[in-house]
Amino acid sequence: MLSIFNIRSALWIAFFAAIVVAWSVMFMMAIDMDVDLLGRPGDLGLAMAAMDPRMPMYMPMANFGPLFAMWAIMMAAMMLPTLVPTLRSYEDLIVSANGSRAGWLGVLLGYFVVWVVFGAVITGVQLALLYGGVVDMLGIAHSPWVAAGLLVVVGLFQFSRAKEICHGVCHSPMMYFIGHWKTGFRGGLRMGLGLGAFCVGCCWGFMALGFVGGVMNLAWMGLATLFMILEKLPAVGHIVIKPMGVVLILAGIALPVWASL
Repeated sequence: MLSIFNIRSALWIAFFAAIVVAWSVMFMMAIDMDVDLLGRPGDLGLAMAAMDPRMPMYMPMANFGPLFAMWAIMMAAMMLPTLVPTLRSYEDLIVSANGSRAGWLGVLLGYFVVWVVFGAVITGVQLALLYGGVVDMLGIAHSPWVAAGLLVVVGLFQFSRAKEICHGVCHSPMMYFIGHWKTGFRGGLRMGLGLGAFCVGCCWGFMALGFVGGVMNLAWMGLATLFMILEKLPAVGHIVIKPMGVVLILAGIALPVWASL
Protein backbone atom coordinates (compact mmCIF):
# COMPACT_ATOMS: atom_id res chain seq x y z
CA MET A 1 0.00 0.00 0.00
CA LEU A 2 2.81 2.42 0.92
CA SER A 3 4.52 1.83 -2.44
CA ILE A 4 1.33 2.78 -4.31
CA PHE A 5 0.20 5.70 -2.18
CA ASN A 6 3.61 7.06 -1.19
CA ILE A 7 4.51 10.38 0.35
CA ARG A 8 5.21 11.99 -3.03
CA SER A 9 1.79 11.06 -4.39
CA ALA A 10 0.08 12.22 -1.19
CA LEU A 11 1.79 15.61 -1.29
CA TRP A 12 0.96 16.22 -4.94
CA ILE A 13 -2.66 15.14 -4.43
CA ALA A 14 -2.95 17.50 -1.45
CA PHE A 15 -1.34 20.29 -3.51
CA PHE A 16 -3.81 20.01 -6.37
CA ALA A 17 -6.71 19.49 -3.96
CA ALA A 18 -5.81 22.81 -2.33
CA ILE A 19 -6.02 24.50 -5.73
CA VAL A 20 -9.44 22.97 -6.42
CA VAL A 21 -10.70 23.99 -2.98
CA ALA A 22 -9.43 27.56 -3.45
CA TRP A 23 -11.22 27.96 -6.79
CA SER A 24 -14.35 26.38 -5.30
CA VAL A 25 -14.33 28.86 -2.42
CA MET A 26 -13.87 31.73 -4.88
CA PHE A 27 -16.87 30.43 -6.84
CA MET A 28 -19.00 30.31 -3.69
CA MET A 29 -17.92 33.84 -2.74
CA ALA A 30 -18.94 35.05 -6.20
CA ILE A 31 -22.37 33.47 -5.73
CA ASP A 32 -22.74 35.08 -2.29
CA MET A 33 -21.91 38.45 -3.86
CA ASP A 34 -24.43 37.77 -6.66
CA VAL A 35 -22.01 37.88 -9.59
CA ASP A 36 -21.65 35.34 -12.39
CA LEU A 37 -18.44 33.79 -13.72
CA LEU A 38 -17.81 36.90 -15.83
CA GLY A 39 -18.16 39.18 -12.83
CA ARG A 40 -21.51 40.56 -14.02
CA PRO A 41 -23.62 41.52 -10.98
CA GLY A 42 -27.27 40.63 -10.48
CA ASP A 43 -29.68 42.92 -8.64
CA LEU A 44 -28.02 42.28 -5.28
CA GLY A 45 -24.56 42.63 -6.83
CA LEU A 46 -25.51 45.94 -8.42
CA ALA A 47 -26.82 47.22 -5.11
CA MET A 48 -23.64 46.08 -3.36
CA ALA A 49 -21.41 47.70 -5.96
CA ALA A 50 -23.26 51.01 -5.57
CA MET A 51 -22.93 51.08 -1.78
CA ASP A 52 -20.89 53.85 -0.22
CA PRO A 53 -18.20 52.23 1.99
CA ARG A 54 -18.59 55.13 4.43
CA MET A 55 -22.19 54.18 5.20
CA PRO A 56 -22.80 53.33 8.90
CA MET A 57 -23.34 49.60 8.30
CA TYR A 58 -21.12 46.54 8.15
CA MET A 59 -20.01 45.66 4.61
CA PRO A 60 -17.46 42.81 4.40
CA MET A 61 -15.74 44.01 1.24
CA ALA A 62 -15.16 47.42 2.86
CA ASN A 63 -13.29 45.88 5.81
CA PHE A 64 -9.70 44.63 5.84
CA GLY A 65 -10.29 41.19 7.40
CA PRO A 66 -12.89 39.75 4.98
CA LEU A 67 -11.25 41.41 1.98
CA PHE A 68 -7.82 40.06 2.93
CA ALA A 69 -9.30 36.56 3.34
CA MET A 70 -10.68 36.84 -0.19
CA TRP A 71 -7.29 37.90 -1.58
CA ALA A 72 -5.46 35.15 0.34
CA ILE A 73 -7.77 32.53 -1.17
CA MET A 74 -7.27 34.15 -4.57
CA MET A 75 -3.49 33.92 -4.12
CA ALA A 76 -3.81 30.18 -3.53
CA ALA A 77 -6.13 29.70 -6.50
CA MET A 78 -4.08 31.72 -8.96
CA MET A 79 -0.46 31.30 -7.87
CA LEU A 80 -0.21 27.67 -6.72
CA PRO A 81 -0.74 26.36 -10.29
CA THR A 82 2.21 28.48 -11.46
CA LEU A 83 4.46 26.82 -8.87
CA VAL A 84 4.33 23.37 -10.50
CA PRO A 85 7.52 23.80 -12.62
CA THR A 86 9.41 25.06 -9.55
CA LEU A 87 8.35 22.12 -7.39
CA ARG A 88 9.23 19.73 -10.21
CA SER A 89 12.69 21.30 -10.41
CA TYR A 90 13.17 20.81 -6.68
CA GLU A 91 12.12 17.17 -7.06
CA ASP A 92 14.97 16.67 -9.52
CA LEU A 93 17.32 17.82 -6.76
CA ILE A 94 15.85 15.27 -4.36
CA VAL A 95 17.19 12.64 -6.73
CA SER A 96 20.46 14.27 -7.82
CA ALA A 97 21.37 16.24 -4.69
CA ASN A 98 20.39 16.17 -1.03
CA GLY A 99 16.94 17.68 -1.33
CA SER A 100 14.11 16.30 0.79
CA ARG A 101 10.34 16.25 1.04
CA ALA A 102 10.66 18.59 4.03
CA GLY A 103 12.57 21.00 1.80
CA TRP A 104 9.87 20.64 -0.87
CA LEU A 105 7.26 21.66 1.69
CA GLY A 106 9.49 24.54 2.81
CA VAL A 107 9.70 25.89 -0.74
CA LEU A 108 5.92 25.67 -1.07
CA LEU A 109 5.29 27.39 2.26
CA GLY A 110 7.83 30.17 1.66
CA TYR A 111 6.39 30.91 -1.77
CA PHE A 112 2.84 31.04 -0.43
CA VAL A 113 3.78 33.24 2.55
CA VAL A 114 5.21 35.89 0.21
CA TRP A 115 2.06 35.90 -1.89
CA VAL A 116 -0.15 36.14 1.20
CA VAL A 117 1.88 39.20 2.27
CA PHE A 118 1.29 40.61 -1.21
CA GLY A 119 -2.40 39.82 -0.68
CA ALA A 120 -2.34 42.01 2.44
CA VAL A 121 -0.72 44.84 0.47
CA ILE A 122 -3.19 44.68 -2.40
CA THR A 123 -6.04 44.51 0.12
CA GLY A 124 -4.86 47.85 1.46
CA VAL A 125 -4.62 49.20 -2.08
CA GLN A 126 -8.17 48.08 -2.87
CA LEU A 127 -9.55 49.68 0.29
CA ALA A 128 -7.75 52.93 -0.53
CA LEU A 129 -9.19 52.88 -4.05
CA LEU A 130 -12.65 52.00 -2.70
CA TYR A 131 -12.76 54.82 -0.14
CA GLY A 132 -11.25 57.15 -2.75
CA GLY A 133 -14.11 56.40 -5.13
CA VAL A 134 -11.85 54.86 -7.78
CA VAL A 135 -13.34 51.33 -7.63
CA ASP A 136 -16.71 50.01 -6.52
CA MET A 137 -17.48 47.41 -3.87
CA LEU A 138 -16.79 44.61 -6.40
CA GLY A 139 -13.33 46.00 -7.14
CA ILE A 140 -14.17 47.31 -10.62
CA ALA A 141 -12.77 50.69 -11.70
CA HIS A 142 -15.49 53.31 -12.11
CA SER A 143 -13.70 55.09 -14.96
CA PRO A 144 -12.69 53.34 -18.20
CA TRP A 145 -9.70 55.69 -18.26
CA VAL A 146 -8.40 54.26 -14.99
CA ALA A 147 -8.85 50.72 -16.31
CA ALA A 148 -7.20 51.68 -19.59
CA GLY A 149 -4.26 53.28 -17.80
CA LEU A 150 -3.74 50.17 -15.69
CA LEU A 151 -3.78 47.95 -18.79
CA VAL A 152 -1.18 50.14 -20.49
CA VAL A 153 1.06 50.29 -17.38
CA VAL A 154 1.02 46.51 -16.96
CA GLY A 155 1.59 46.09 -20.69
CA LEU A 156 4.61 48.40 -20.64
CA PHE A 157 5.99 46.57 -17.60
CA GLN A 158 6.25 43.45 -19.78
CA PHE A 159 9.08 45.22 -21.66
CA SER A 160 10.95 46.42 -18.55
CA ARG A 161 14.30 45.28 -17.17
CA ALA A 162 12.65 44.46 -13.83
CA LYS A 163 10.26 42.08 -15.58
CA GLU A 164 13.16 40.48 -17.43
CA ILE A 165 15.15 39.87 -14.23
CA CYS A 166 12.22 38.55 -12.18
CA HIS A 167 10.94 36.40 -15.01
CA GLY A 168 14.40 34.94 -15.54
CA VAL A 169 14.32 33.55 -11.99
CA CYS A 170 10.70 32.34 -12.21
CA HIS A 171 11.26 30.77 -15.61
CA SER A 172 14.46 28.94 -14.59
CA PRO A 173 14.04 28.02 -10.90
CA MET A 174 16.75 25.35 -11.18
CA MET A 175 19.40 28.05 -11.58
CA TYR A 176 18.05 29.79 -8.48
CA PHE A 177 18.17 26.54 -6.51
CA ILE A 178 21.75 25.87 -7.58
CA GLY A 179 22.87 29.39 -6.65
CA HIS A 180 21.01 29.52 -3.31
CA TRP A 181 20.95 25.86 -2.29
CA LYS A 182 20.03 25.16 1.34
CA THR A 183 19.02 21.80 2.74
CA GLY A 184 16.11 20.77 4.94
CA PHE A 185 12.83 22.49 5.69
CA ARG A 186 14.42 25.78 6.76
CA GLY A 187 16.56 25.82 3.64
CA GLY A 188 13.53 25.15 1.46
CA LEU A 189 11.61 27.88 3.28
CA ARG A 190 14.39 30.43 2.63
CA MET A 191 14.53 29.51 -1.04
CA GLY A 192 10.73 29.61 -1.28
CA LEU A 193 10.68 33.12 0.19
CA GLY A 194 13.26 34.26 -2.37
CA LEU A 195 11.45 32.65 -5.27
CA GLY A 196 8.16 34.11 -4.07
CA ALA A 197 9.65 37.60 -3.98
CA PHE A 198 10.86 37.32 -7.57
CA CYS A 199 7.49 35.89 -8.58
CA VAL A 200 5.66 38.86 -7.05
CA GLY A 201 8.01 41.14 -8.98
CA CYS A 202 7.18 39.25 -12.15
CA CYS A 203 3.41 38.82 -11.80
CA TRP A 204 2.05 41.67 -9.66
CA GLY A 205 0.59 43.34 -12.73
CA PHE A 206 -1.67 40.43 -13.60
CA MET A 207 -3.12 40.59 -10.09
CA ALA A 208 -3.63 44.35 -10.36
CA LEU A 209 -5.63 43.80 -13.54
CA GLY A 210 -8.38 42.49 -11.28
CA PHE A 211 -9.35 46.16 -10.90
CA VAL A 212 -10.08 46.23 -14.64
CA GLY A 213 -12.32 43.19 -14.99
CA GLY A 214 -13.36 42.85 -11.35
CA VAL A 215 -11.64 40.93 -8.59
CA MET A 216 -14.57 38.49 -8.45
CA ASN A 217 -14.64 37.98 -12.23
CA LEU A 218 -13.53 34.34 -12.25
CA ALA A 219 -13.12 34.25 -16.04
CA TRP A 220 -10.88 37.34 -15.94
CA MET A 221 -8.77 36.04 -13.07
CA GLY A 222 -8.62 32.61 -14.71
CA LEU A 223 -7.22 34.27 -17.84
CA ALA A 224 -4.62 36.06 -15.72
CA THR A 225 -3.68 32.69 -14.17
CA LEU A 226 -3.27 31.19 -17.64
CA PHE A 227 -0.96 34.06 -18.66
CA MET A 228 1.21 33.49 -15.58
CA ILE A 229 1.38 29.75 -16.19
CA LEU A 230 2.39 30.30 -19.83
CA GLU A 231 5.16 32.68 -18.75
CA LYS A 232 6.68 29.96 -16.57
CA LEU A 233 6.56 27.11 -19.09
CA PRO A 234 10.13 26.24 -20.18
CA ALA A 235 9.27 25.95 -23.87
CA VAL A 236 7.30 29.18 -24.38
CA GLY A 237 7.94 31.37 -21.32
CA HIS A 238 10.39 33.80 -22.94
CA ILE A 239 8.38 33.94 -26.16
CA VAL A 240 5.03 35.08 -24.77
CA ILE A 241 6.09 37.98 -22.50
CA LYS A 242 6.32 40.79 -25.07
CA PRO A 243 3.32 39.68 -27.17
CA MET A 244 1.28 39.73 -23.95
CA GLY A 245 2.53 43.26 -23.36
CA VAL A 246 1.43 44.33 -26.83
CA VAL A 247 -2.02 42.80 -26.28
CA LEU A 248 -2.43 44.61 -22.96
CA ILE A 249 -1.33 47.97 -24.39
CA LEU A 250 -3.69 47.64 -27.36
CA ALA A 251 -6.51 46.67 -24.99
CA GLY A 252 -5.78 49.76 -22.91
CA ILE A 253 -5.93 51.97 -25.99
CA ALA A 254 -9.14 50.36 -27.24
CA LEU A 255 -11.02 50.32 -23.91
CA PRO A 256 -12.00 54.02 -23.74
CA VAL A 257 -13.13 53.89 -27.38
CA TRP A 258 -15.20 50.78 -26.69
CA ALA A 259 -16.71 52.36 -23.55
CA SER A 260 -17.79 55.46 -25.50
CA LEU A 261 -19.68 53.47 -28.15
